[in-house]
Amino acid sequence: AKSMMPTDVLKDEDALAVIRRAIKQRKDSIDQFEKGGRPELAADEKAELAVLETFVPAMMAKDDVIKAVELKKAELGITDKTGANNLMRAVMTDLKGKADGALVKEVVDGMFN
Repeated sequence: AKSMMPTDVLKDEDALAVIRRAIKQRKDSIDQFEKGGRPELAADEKAELAVLETFVPAMMAKDDVIKAVELKKAELGITDKTGANNLMRAVMTDLKGKADGALVKEVVDGMFN
């Protein structure tokens, strides 16, 4: 990939990736500040998080992710844990930008445990 210039325009998916990274950083910071007893710093991060979240499409709810995983599992004919990685990959491809990867992993793992 060629390097970006300050005048280049990010494609939507690239811009969303940058915003999602910033959201993840805010969530990590909020977690750290709350654990460290600094609610005033966490409040600043929460305010930034609220603004950032307005720029990205809402992530799918867990129930919807479960349905998507079950459909893909049936479609691929996966019956046991040996297919979990293929299922995870296929679902993440389908839901890219629509579902949180950690949630998808949790749902996929939960199906085989």
